[in-house]
Amino acid sequence: MLVMAGASASGKTEIAKIIIQKYGFKKMITYTTRNKRDGECKGIDYHFISLESFLELKKNDFFIETTLYNGNYYGTAFQDTSFDKVLIVDTNGANILYECLKSKVTIFFLEAPDDIRRDRMRKRGDQEEDIEHRIHEDATYFLKENLHHIDYIIATHHEGLESLADRIYKLYINYVVK
Repeated sequence: MLVMAGASASGKTEIAKIIIQKYGFKKMITYTTRNKRDGECKGIDYHFISLESFLELKKNDFFIETTLYNGNYYGTAFQDTSFDKVLIVDTNGANILYECLKSKVTIFFLEAPDDIRRDRMRKRGDQEEDIEHRIHEDATYFLKENLHHIDYIIATHHEGLESLADRIYKLYINYVVK
């Protein structure tokens, strides 16, 4: 499974969309207790569920990994894991997936400078107070040192999204074929 982790607005979602469209991968649709953002669709972007439902599923070992990020729960279902899927997770999720699946996951850590990330968040319509909160929280939460394992570190601010998606796909395929 192709796993991407990185701070808010590091490029994960946009790169995943290109890999899905261009190379026929499927998006791992995870579960969350957070509210939908404008333009998001239930069952396409996330499975948006109540806190009570999430906690019940967690209690019943439905998830391979869960995390609490920015006041909301996120989780990946055991039944949804496969080679041809792209999954976006936080550092906690990446660590749990690596511990459970080892060589069945390839972990990419995506990074970009804070000023670039701020600009990306503004362009997608995030509120200024949310942007500053994410920048502040991500400074400690998304440290490379918090990951137990990283296969590739990708800087996302020096080249276009299409080029980044191609590079990540090629690295993933070459890594899996080894």
